[in-house]
Amino acid sequence: MIVNWNSGAFLARCLDHLARQTFVPTQILVFDNGSSDRSVECASRYPGVIVRLTGENLGFAKANNRAVAEAHTDFVALLNADANPAPDWLERLMAAATANPDVVSFASRQMMDGASGILDGLGDAYHISGLVWRVGFGRHIRPKDLLTREIFSACGAAALYRREAFVAAGGFDEDYFCYCEDVDLGFRLRLAGRRCLLVPDAVVFHHGAGSSGGHGSDFSIYHGHRNLVWTFFKDMPGALFWLLLPIHIVQNLAMIAMFAMRGKTRVILRSKWDALRGLPRAWRKRRSIQADRVASLGQIWDALEVHLTQSIRDRIRHGLR
Repeated sequence: MIVNWNSGAFLARCLDHLARQTFVPTQILVFDNGSSDRSVECASRYPGVIVRLTGENLGFAKANNRAVAEAHTDFVALLNADANPAPDWLERLMAAATANPDVVSFASRQMMDGASGILDGLGDAYHISGLVWRVGFGRHIRPKDLLTREIFSACGAAALYRREAFVAAGGFDEDYFCYCEDVDLGFRLRLAGRRCLLVPDAVVFHHGAGSSGGHGSDFSIYHGHRNLVWTFFKDMPGALFWLLLPIHIVQNLAMIAMFAMRGKTRVILRSKWDALRGLPRAWRKRRSIQADRVASLGQIWDALEVHLTQSIRDRIRHGLR
């Protein structure tokens, strides 16, 4: 399923690549969030593609939830309009799902479109401060990157979920609109005792931020850094929440200072102010999320990143994820 919003030529390229899949999808759903660039007009010409026009921009989270609700399959694959899958992408994901019946979400190896050998990400990592990033973003691929392994969560740009697990977890949090909703879902799945696997031979070539103006845009800064706060408050369990809360506060102050130095004072302050305004609602969600927690504090701690490497620090300086 693909959520489209003014994706221009990206959508046609994505659908061209889907048409060449060695594992033929049962159905392909394209949910168009009120595009004004006519990008979705070509979609209905592709065999097996079902187009839904929302008439407005519902956001990535809500549109995907609607698409999952309409699907009647055991698995749902999410793909960004600016991501072009290799011919065996879906076949590799389904093979991993068959071989690992205890795993509920599967991440692709994302390569930067147009940059030979450069990673766009190997799933998502979650730091004890509440920061998130795509593992390996922007560096050359290494042999160890080709190893199948458990990761914190799948990047929603190209991921496979068991539909029952997605629905049972409540899907994406629609308050997020977009950005970090995939990490939040991955965190909630992990709290429920579920696992995520990186499938490195399931490859997509990702342009990145094809509709949102880029990682350093006001749009991405606002939604990303607001949603980071809500994710920490909702999902960090038990004693870990209180232990790591001071680190989370320092991280937020550091982000404000960093973006202020980059001339983004207004947007980062608005992001954090709206995050604070939304905390009562996030805390109510936390109560039900934590009441259903299955994973131990030790299991959650083991899944978190403790250190910030130089490459991650550089990535943070250039924008979220």
